[in-house]
Amino acid sequence: MLEHQEIVIRLVTAAVLGAAVGLERERLEWAAGLRTHMLVCLGSCLLMIVSAYGFEDTLGASHVVLDPSRVAAQVVSGIGFLGAGTILFLRQKVIRGLTTAASLWTIAAVGLAVGGGLYVAAVTTTIIVLVILAVVKPLERRLFQSRRRRQITVVVERGAASLPELQATLEQAGARVEQLTLNSAADDADRIVLTCTQSAGKDTLLNAAVALRSLTGVREVRL
Repeated sequence: MLEHQEIVIRLVTAAVLGAAVGLERERLEWAAGLRTHMLVCLGSCLLMIVSAYGFEDTLGASHVVLDPSRVAAQVVSGIGFLGAGTILFLRQKVIRGLTTAASLWTIAAVGLAVGGGLYVAAVTTTIIVLVILAVVKPLERRLFQSRRRRQITVVVERGAASLPELQATLEQAGARVEQLTLNSAADDADRIVLTCTQSAGKDTLLNAAVALRSLTGVREVRL
């Protein structure tokens, strides 16, 4: 059986490593933030300790075989239910929360590593996770900016401009509309969100915004 001091060290280490990743998610105000990551890492660490050392008193009995990997395997599959709760399906082709779900899954693995005494693996993984979450994201945006869909929000007086007219104006400026959403902005106005294809460049959208602003009844255009 582990010494009490070693158990405390492992549990505290797991909480600290979970907090490191949770702080990064908390900074972006995601649903799974500091406390969630700490609890996941701490809980998986405790489960690993229980799985590996909690049944040592039964090993002396006949026909008893200990498999310390069984509980760990259940943690890996069970964390999927928690991760699924962080994924939001906003609209067609727009899903948010996948990265947070992946960070929860990874931090559970970190907790298992700490519970098994693999400190180097746990700390190294945490550092790599922080690099992926904090450093790779800005780099990803810069490298794949052209693949991001563009949106134009237009606030128009109700009944002053038709949707086909707005779409035609955008297409004449070179921006093809992929999706259109209509919401009420005020008592006498509508908010229309036009999602353009990935090929629409910044200059094209600026020209489209100028064209939209010149239409009768258009109060506001935002990119």
